[in-house]
Amino acid sequence: MIKSPIPKVSNKKQFRAIGIVYGMYKPHEDNLLNKGFIEDLNGHKIDSVVLGKALPVIKKFINFEKQYYWIVYPRNNNSNNIHLQIAGIWDPSNFKDNDDVIINKTHDLLLSLGLKDNLFSIRGKLIFINIQEKELIIKICPSNKNQKNKSFKILVKGEIPMKFINSFVSLEVMRIENSLVMEKVEIIEVKSSESI
Repeated sequence: MIKSPIPKVSNKKQFRAIGIVYGMYKPHEDNLLNKGFIEDLNGHKIDSVVLGKALPVIKKFINFEKQYYWIVYPRNNNSNNIHLQIAGIWDPSNFKDNDDVIINKTHDLLLSLGLKDNLFSIRGKLIFINIQEKELIIKICPSNKNQKNKSFKILVKGEIPMKFINSFVSLEVMRIENSLVMEKVEIIEVKSSESI
């Protein structure tokens, strides 16, 4: 069985911000691989850094002239400026299925898992809604309170009724150039006296 690049949630109130982007990673400097950009299929460049856990894999296995599916964590300061943290690579051509047949149709495999290029799963507390600008802010908290990682916010273009402010939401989001645009929303836990 092929492992999904965006795994199923382990509990209904699991916080996360994770996505998959297909493209070519280009470091800014040859001798400094951890900072660079991912160039997508449209030639759009997304500012990126490689997290420490992914750096050994990139040093050992990555051909910088080849495109890969990158497992990434999004960060942004506004809804028009995304930054990606590369957490890993999803390369099913190195995996085998139950019949030990090498799988080459990576794109079809991704679709069979219910995923697609530039898809992000954002789960957290809806803390701000800008109705006029059609923008949302989702607060993501670390699962382990002892972690050094502090909570952070993700800005998404989309519309959710104001009555769901402070509710726990799960968003399916697409990256369009430097923006995250909501496609689907599920209200997981309502923090309001009004019903859905």
